[in-house]
Amino acid sequence: MNIAIIGTGNVGGALATKWANAGHQINLGVKNTSEFKGMSLLNNTNTSAFSVDEAAQKSQVILLATPATAAVDVSQGLGDTKDKVIIDAMNIVMGRGPEGYSTTSGAILDHTETKDVVKCFNTTGFNNMEDTDYMDQAIDMFMAGDSIKGKEIARQLALDAGFAECYDVGGNDKFELMEQFAWFWINLAMFQGQGREIAFKLLKRESPT
Repeated sequence: MNIAIIGTGNVGGALATKWANAGHQINLGVKNTSEFKGMSLLNNTNTSAFSVDEAAQKSQVILLATPATAAVDVSQGLGDTKDKVIIDAMNIVMGRGPEGYSTTSGAILDHTETKDVVKCFNTTGFNNMEDTDYMDQAIDMFMAGDSIKGKEIARQLALDAGFAECYDVGGNDKFELMEQFAWFWINLAMFQGQGREIAFKLLKRESPT
């Protein structure tokens, strides 16, 4: 799969590495292809760097992992997105986000042509994307969006990144819930002193017969 990653910081870098190692072609979208954060990602033969719009046009799937405040500008700079899936890994944290929006996914939908927008890879820290294993089991990922096509792709990419499962929490109306879930993890990790090495897993008990 050809995947554009816009935002080559911690989250984008971690997923670029996982997906490139899984055999996907990664097209990094950057402002300056000669100098950008995460240039070491190019050491993987499955990874190349392009301008933002060129990376998007070369790809079936676009991951947005920039600061939330850039959601509108980045979305507008993608070019033609009519038949593309956009995965939103951004969060509005402490009010820092696109003006007039309660979620970054809403801003993406309003400033791109595609309706295949999925919120995913936003609910945990980049360290849990680099290493999904906790003792003897892998942690879970979660996703939301109306797009069935988009969620099928997001789930497969979550599995390719090493997550045990990617659970569907609902449609576009659950975008805000996904951002609240991210804030819950941030609150526990950063403000309640639990540290970054925490993660979530959905456990199921068999129904009594």
